[in-house]
Formats: sequence, structure tokens, C-alpha cells
Amino acid sequence: MSFILRDAEKIACAVIFLAMTALGFVNVVVRYTTSYSLASTEELLTNGFLLLTILGAAVAARNGDHLAVTLFFELLPKGLRKLVLLLAGVLSIILLALSAWFSWVLVSNQISSGIRSYALQIPAWYYSIGMPFGFALILLRYVQHIRDTWKTLSDEEPRHA
Repeated sequence: MSFILRDAEKIACAVIFLAMTALGFVNVVVRYTTSYSLASTEELLTNGFLLLTILGAAVAARNGDHLAVTLFFELLPKGLRKLVLLLAGVLSIILLALSAWFSWVLVSNQISSGIRSYALQIPAWYYSIGMPFGFALILLRYVQHIRDTWKTLSDEEPRHA
């Protein structure tokens, strides 16, 4: 069970990617065998990429694999590394919390306005509902990464008797 909780976004990414690949393949086969295209696949694939990107960002946040310039961080003395880690962490948490909030506002507006998708004519919020939860998941995974990095920096400090 801990594997599922620890790697939930990896599992979700794999399932979404598999479904998107199958959908794209079916569309190509249908297009070349019948001269018709499944128009709704473009809508589904575009929104699948959005969700896949957000969940992939959560995986990267947990592992500390986000694009970062670590040269200056690694050149700093250990004490300053903690300060920079804390500052970068606080700013990142604020950004992710605001992203979750504004994407929740987007979903709320889509629900209240009744806007529908262009191809399938389903409520547009069906596609957007994963965004606020995805940003919240990135925030959680980033906090876990900061905690682990902080612990590693603390373990590197010399102990005095």
C-alpha cells in the first residue's frame, strides 16, 4: 500500500500515457483505413497532455529533478545552503499554492458558466478538475523534497562533543 501512496503520480502518469498512446494509435488506424478521423481525440489528447505534465511535475518535484541551477547552491557554505533552500522553498510553495488556487477558481468559473468542450460537448471542468489537485500534489512532493534536502544538509554538519 505504501508503494501506491509513494508512487501514485507515477502510476497515474503511466496509465494516462498508455491510454493516450492507444487513443492516438486508434485514430491513426481509423484515419488511414476509412479516410475519416476521430475529431474528439485531439481534445482528449490535448487535455491528457496537460494532466500528464502536471503529474510529471509532481514526480520531478519529489525527486528534486526540476530544472534548477545548482552551481551557486553547491558553492555556498553549508549554513547558507540552508538559508537558500528555505528561501527557494518558501517562494516555490507560494507559487504552487497560488497556482492551485487560481486553477480552482478556473474550475469554479467553468462550473458556474456551464462552458462545454468544443468536440465532445462535455462540461469543460471535467478536463480542468485535475489541475488544482495536481498543483497541490506538486506542492506536497516539493515540501517532501525540501524536508529530505534539509535533513541531508543537517546530517553533513559536523557534530560537536
